[in-house]
Amino acid sequence: MHLLVIGGTVFLGRHIVLEALASGHKVTTLNRGTHVLPEQENVEKLIDDREKDLDILAGRKFDAVIDVCGYKPEVVAQSAEILKNAVETYLFVSTISVYGSFEKIGLNESDPIKHTTLKKPGDYGTFKADCEKVLQEIVPEKALIVRPGLIVGPFDPTDRFTYWPARIARGGKVVAPGKPDAAMQFIDVRDLARWLIELTENGERGIYNATGPRQRLTLGEFLESSNRALNGNCEFIWLDDEILENEKVQSFADLPFWIPASSAEYAGFQQIDCSKAFNAGLKFRPLEQTVRDTLAWHHEHRSDRSDRSKTKPLAVGISPERERELIEKYH
Repeated sequence: MHLLVIGGTVFLGRHIVLEALASGHKVTTLNRGTHVLPEQENVEKLIDDREKDLDILAGRKFDAVIDVCGYKPEVVAQSAEILKNAVETYLFVSTISVYGSFEKIGLNESDPIKHTTLKKPGDYGTFKADCEKVLQEIVPEKALIVRPGLIVGPFDPTDRFTYWPARIARGGKVVAPGKPDAAMQFIDVRDLARWLIELTENGERGIYNATGPRQRLTLGEFLESSNRALNGNCEFIWLDDEILENEKVQSFADLPFWIPASSAEYAGFQQIDCSKAFNAGLKFRPLEQTVRDTLAWHHEHRSDRSDRSKTKPLAVGISPERERELIEKYH
């Protein structure tokens, strides 16, 4: 197949391209050319701003387009209009944030999503929801929409997942938030990329949630498995929601994947029903592999070239000083 990948080459887009090449497909990318990747030397690179005209695509034909970065509905609409007769499949990477509420446990693809008028778009989830809407209007027979949960793994710029392997690798007493039996969901970017290529190869259509793992995972299981995977010597100090909230500790910004019980409107955020995706072939590598590979990437690509023992600060995560202060106060 000849695939057109619209979007960044930083995270998901990078892995989609690599997976497509490994599967023997021809790949053309369309982006602003901000990030040049040496491993993509066999890729045709089109440099353009999709928010302007897309004359660069005039007369081109592809088997499928994978739209990684579509965010503004009017921009996605323009791309869909230009490509509706040029591709057989338009795969749009959306997000579980399109759902109107997360109070329900086990949200599935038939549950209501957010919508606004295109003239007054709202938050991230609303933007993506309206992108889905215009896509289904313009290419209804060609639309394939995937709604990932939190995407993790090597090259993740958010550090939401990376915080935990990096922290566990330091060892010692680690603040663990809330309850050990709290549900946790995420998807390794490489598993997602591989499955997106498979969906495209199989000519699938429709809407799919995409997060994991297949069996229910708890925060406690995740932390203990990560500790074992990294041969860590951590002692997890569990602090309940009330303590952390009183101490102004922030969910995700300070302690990723923690959702306090008081945030009832997000009770189902990490308990999404992905059975449709499982039935369509979505598979997951072992958790331990994701943990080890993410930490290895963090050390390799974030290290100080003059001192490999030092790494750049993470984008999120509680500071060592603040963590130590909480442990001394409550343990």
